[in-house]
Amino acid sequence: MSDAKADGANDYGYRRFTLSKFNFERDEYFAHITWPGGSHTISVDRFLRALMRDVAWNFFYGTVNFDEVFGTTNHYGTVDVFGGLYNAGYRARNKQFVETLNGDSVRSTFAAMLEDWTNEGFDPFAAPEETGTPFGAKHGSNLAALRRNRVVAQRMVGLKGDTPLRSDANGNPVNRQFSDVDQSEPEVHAEPGFENEVHAFNFFAYLSRSDVTWNPSITSAVKNSLLCPTTEEYMLPIIHGNDRVEWFVQLSDEIHWDVQDRETGAPRARVVMKPGDVAAMPANIRHQGYSPRRSMLLVWEHNDSSLPELYANKKLKPNPVDF
Repeated sequence: MSDAKADGANDYGYRRFTLSKFNFERDEYFAHITWPGGSHTISVDRFLRALMRDVAWNFFYGTVNFDEVFGTTNHYGTVDVFGGLYNAGYRARNKQFVETLNGDSVRSTFAAMLEDWTNEGFDPFAAPEETGTPFGAKHGSNLAALRRNRVVAQRMVGLKGDTPLRSDANGNPVNRQFSDVDQSEPEVHAEPGFENEVHAFNFFAYLSRSDVTWNPSITSAVKNSLLCPTTEEYMLPIIHGNDRVEWFVQLSDEIHWDVQDRETGAPRARVVMKPGDVAAMPANIRHQGYSPRRSMLLVWEHNDSSLPELYANKKLKPNPVDF
């Protein structure tokens, strides 16, 4: 039996949604969430930007906090949907609520909600300056923006049979803030028989043509080692709770990171990364970034499925290096 169903539209023209014991409704400005014994309200622009990432990333690694109260935790098959679970105030009063649900049911409900609640002209993947407003009564939709395919290269972007390079020809002009990025491609001279084994591309040119923000996509994969670059502008729409160590390499401009305790949200660090800086985000924290102008960030992920359990059982230290 499915955990989810969609209900009728409200006075603003938006459908109501039910996911097991969670109920979702939006008006002109806010998303309203209720569960047994609790309720929560989020500005609808923040909610839709977070919902977009949760759907596109298939719940990502670990916890996707939409804000300080509501979010999801990925168990890679099932998903925890929670209110107040990682909020010290809720937990101190035993007011947290969580349900573990089938991941496919959660994703299908969230995708339907995203498509119904996103109005014409608003792109929750874009920077605020690049898109319209999410507010107001129901008017139209933006399915083309919502149904973008996330880039997931099997070996490396640009290799024969793999993800193509971005270009004007496939609808990816250089972003307005990367007009100074050199677009020339390297020359590759492979020995006969190795044409599909030796490959190179202009990484900065490729990133300069990204039409989304805060969306790490896989550009190269070597076993479980994934290089996931992304372009960032404004603020990360989620607070990401790690279930493994992530490595960040700042490639251009700067990002300011708020780092908190994963379980309680208590402040742990404030990190400002500039070009050339490298940081490891431990497995027991949550983080949210702020990029004053569009920047390039390389996220290095380890895709080993055994890592969350190893960290949870303290068989691995949450930090990769002791100084």
